[in-house]
Amino acid sequence: MDFGLSQDQQMLRDAISRTLADTCPLDHVRECTEGTASFSDKVSSALGELGIWGMMVPEQYGGLGMTMLDAAVVAEQLGYAVAPVPFIGSHVLAPLALAQGGSEELKAHWLPRIAKGEAQVAVAIAQTVEIRDQASVDFDGEKLDGTALFALDFLGADAFLVADTAGRMHFVTGDAAGLEMAHLTTIDRTRSVGELRFSGVVGEALADDDDSTSSRLRDAGRVILAADSLGAGQAMIEKAVDYAGQREQFGRVIGSFQAVKHMCAEMAARHEPCRSLVWYAAHAFDTAPDEAPLMVCHAKSHTGEVHRFVARTSTEVHGGMGFTDLLGLHFWFKRIGFDRQILGGPEKVRAEAAAMQGWTQAA
Repeated sequence: MDFGLSQDQQMLRDAISRTLADTCPLDHVRECTEGTASFSDKVSSALGELGIWGMMVPEQYGGLGMTMLDAAVVAEQLGYAVAPVPFIGSHVLAPLALAQGGSEELKAHWLPRIAKGEAQVAVAIAQTVEIRDQASVDFDGEKLDGTALFALDFLGADAFLVADTAGRMHFVTGDAAGLEMAHLTTIDRTRSVGELRFSGVVGEALADDDDSTSSRLRDAGRVILAADSLGAGQAMIEKAVDYAGQREQFGRVIGSFQAVKHMCAEMAARHEPCRSLVWYAAHAFDTAPDEAPLMVCHAKSHTGEVHRFVARTSTEVHGGMGFTDLLGLHFWFKRIGFDRQILGGPEKVRAEAAAMQGWTQAA
């Protein structure tokens, strides 16, 4: 059986690629990360014209009702361009959560606004993977108390979706009484994450008999992070190959030296199999729900390891220039680092995969 992108998905990929090439040059990325606003209104507006913000919103609420593989295709191009725009939280996880467990009132009010790019919803589910610095959110049946770290797409968010200690999701508006917010600085300045502090905050719990919504969001988030890393890795390989074909040393381009050839070839050899792994994990998310969690773990953990190698090796190919701000390789390097660790690093995710297969006991 042949497995690849459909013609529509190839057209989607090409349209996103062209748009980002026109609106998101590296100089613009640098301007955004050095300023007070991490996100680019120019890039967001251009992507909005393509309908990207509503791609995961069901059609009855003004969206396109597309698949996780479609979202992965977009995420790959965003990673390739290190695009400073909200996507994973507000336009993938939030629509999925609201569509699955939101009340009719929540869906009718928020999903059309998300689809039009008029509202942004940050998502905080990091504590469903592991609790850091004793940060957790408790729900007493009426109110939320505690702290949630790493809310994705935090900057400019109008509302928040947060998981409590039991894994149940809650919808909280940005102006809720008792809610305090703080921006968190990470290595990746093209993303925005934040800390949420709850003190007797009233939210709306999503319909969920167990933690199935947060588990599904965790799988979706890991797919998107893996796809983003795939795009960033591709960009770093291409930049290393281009540089090796231009940089001269001892009267020859460095790409003619066997050691440099091997470095570039090994990056490509490790990177390319990740593509089918990520695509299949995204495909399984919609078509094989029983198989998806394991495939998502494989995709997240493997791309995290492979693209850390790619980021390091590409920088080495560039020599001392690779560590300078002038070339901007650090934008992709840091993006890959963020993708690797958020929602579980390779070691944590592999442990989950082992437990799923009965090899170890779940922590």
